[in-house]
Amino acid sequence: MLRSSFNRSFVWPLLLILLACPLAAEQAKDPANNQDEPSNEIDNILEGHSLHGDVFNEGPRQKAYLMGGTGRVRFPISTEDPDVQKFFDQGLGQLYGFWYLEAERSFRHAASLDPDCAMAYWGAAMANRRNADRAKGFIEEAIARRGNADEREGMYIEALAAYVKFDSKEKDKRNDAFTKSLENILLDYPNDLEAKALLALHLWESKSSSTSYIAANALLEDIFEVEPMHSAHHFRIHLWDKRHPEMALDSAALCGPSAPSIAHMWHMPGHIYSRLNRYQDAVWQQEASARVDHANMMRDQVMPDEIHNFAHNNEWLIRNLIHVGRVHDAVDLAKNMIELPRHPRYNTSAKKGSTSYGRSRLFQVLRTYELWDDLIDLANTSYLEPTDDESEQIKRLRYLGLAHFQTGNTEAGKAQIAQLELRLETLKAEADSVTESPSEDTDQEDAKKLAEKARKELKSKTKKLEITIKALKGHEAIANQDFQKGYELLKDTSDVDSVYLARVQWQTGDHDQAIKALQKIVDSSKNEVYPLAVLAEILWLSGKKSECKSVFDELRQFSAQIDLDIPVFARLTSIAEELGFKVDWRIRRLAADDVGDRPPLDSLGPLHWHPSAAPNWELNDVEGNRHSSADFMGKPYVGIFYLGSGCLHCAEQLQAFAPRITEFEEAGLGMIAISTDDSKTLKQSIDNYDEVGLPIPLVSDDSLNVFKAFRVYDDFEDQPLHGTFIIDGNGKVRWQDISYEPFMDPSFVLAEAKRLLSQDSDPRSK
Repeated sequence: MLRSSFNRSFVWPLLLILLACPLAAEQAKDPANNQDEPSNEIDNILEGHSLHGDVFNEGPRQKAYLMGGTGRVRFPISTEDPDVQKFFDQGLGQLYGFWYLEAERSFRHAASLDPDCAMAYWGAAMANRRNADRAKGFIEEAIARRGNADEREGMYIEALAAYVKFDSKEKDKRNDAFTKSLENILLDYPNDLEAKALLALHLWESKSSSTSYIAANALLEDIFEVEPMHSAHHFRIHLWDKRHPEMALDSAALCGPSAPSIAHMWHMPGHIYSRLNRYQDAVWQQEASARVDHANMMRDQVMPDEIHNFAHNNEWLIRNLIHVGRVHDAVDLAKNMIELPRHPRYNTSAKKGSTSYGRSRLFQVLRTYELWDDLIDLANTSYLEPTDDESEQIKRLRYLGLAHFQTGNTEAGKAQIAQLELRLETLKAEADSVTESPSEDTDQEDAKKLAEKARKELKSKTKKLEITIKALKGHEAIANQDFQKGYELLKDTSDVDSVYLARVQWQTGDHDQAIKALQKIVDSSKNEVYPLAVLAEILWLSGKKSECKSVFDELRQFSAQIDLDIPVFARLTSIAEELGFKVDWRIRRLAADDVGDRPPLDSLGPLHWHPSAAPNWELNDVEGNRHSSADFMGKPYVGIFYLGSGCLHCAEQLQAFAPRITEFEEAGLGMIAISTDDSKTLKQSIDNYDEVGLPIPLVSDDSLNVFKAFRVYDDFEDQPLHGTFIIDGNGKVRWQDISYEPFMDPSFVLAEAKRLLSQDSDPRSK
């Protein structure tokens, strides 16, 4: 394995210490040790693992670059290398923007340039404060280099050390220790803006009923008086977000421009505008965030959900697109979220990532805006396909049944009810079979507790199913024009759109109460176009033309981005004409005068994430035959980056994938393994497999140029990593795993490849 001067800067001091130690010298000479020569612990480190311990295994292992636009930071540190200072400042700016992955990358890059810089490790610890084990590991490295730091830096190191020594059960002690430590820094260094920023952030993060928001805000004002564009605008938005959002309007205007390369800094003002029901301004902010995130990820080959707050921004953007009537964009973005690569660590249907958020928001927008045919069509694609998740599958059947009833296909709707009723019978049978008899591993009391827990879970599932069936029978009654029965069945069930329910109430003939219900919804959903549009329509149909015009006038104030071809709005066209409005009754919106300078959205990046092109490559196999990425043009393939015949984990990975090669081929996927071995050693990997030989072609990349091109490489320690990729027939990277350990689940890779590649036949992917 290749090792860099960065490694040696850590290793040589260790070796010198050992050689200077008499005990170590005596042991090295003692024949009882049965060693012909001293052992080297470095040789025992697994391929792909860091030389410096487990804490360095995870996180980014590719070098950073100075990207600019990460905020104005004033935090001088002890280093003789000006680039170390620049990367440290960049990391701190990224930390202020909650861009933790890139913050750690910048701090680790600073450490690679100056391994003795204590504050580089402090920064990496700060970027991992929500991961206690890693934070402790990094702060230990900073403490070990405390002698290279000045007094002020030492106080920062000690402050964080005091924080991480307490676990989550000692939250009050931990928070109190950090508060006091930061205050001590300010007592000695009253002009330290970053101490003020970190204290303000900590006061928000650790807030309790006794926290003074006014005091925290005053601390932030001190910063802005010196540096008006400081990234702490982000912290003021968080401070006032759920209390008095108007207090952060100035920061909402400045947050994005203060650190324009960080997507989350564009997103956070959307919180303030959303709280104030300024949805068009919120949409602009969240769209800016999505575009910046997409541009960064596509440029730097980072998978979307590796950025922890990425999915949160996009799902909130979809909600606000619904509020302003940008329905087509809401559908497209929800579909794009579902399209995104999934990974067991950070994006699955069971986790709150793009997959779950995208599916939830897609159902929401299709239901809200009556896009029933689209819902039915998408249920037959990878977007809203059946799932093994029981609650999600029940939701799918409910929405699909609703869509069929709304389009008049009552038989298809009843088929969804039948499926739900069958599930209900199965659940009831399971509940009846629950026993309290103990197994060999449990006693009588434990058996009773387990049985009771099982019964409660089954009871909860049974109740949800019964409610779902009741709701669908309500929709069935409505489809059969029995509005009163439908209303009675729906009004007491959960997850029924309140606007839709009021419309059904109107259809029962109870016009006045239905209008009151709609007006109440409009009042509680201020400035949202959907309830306003339905109220205007219902008032018109009720003969209340004057009231209708008043509501229509209100709707037009927020109509600039409405998609007029959507059924809810299309039904207003004739009403608009009779009221004297134009066919296109929308009003152009002038930009608010308190939102700051906004760049053109297109200049920030694309609205949707798209896969990036894989690097081209040409390599030889053991026979000297040339293989290249061009061989796979038009055919998707799985690429496995393999750390040579000496890597046992790699051998296990190939032995896991090789028996499944036929399944991959039947799915239209090729496969190749790219090895660090030279052509001679490559043969050993093939011979090690079995008598028949390894069915996966192996090619040599002993120069490591292809490893580096795919970023399957630790730039900090000059060593290759493990990597697995799905690359489509157009040479685009659809999925990747780069890690200190190989990806060992061929079933997941095969299923994910099928899902991703099936999107190529879906309209959205073209």
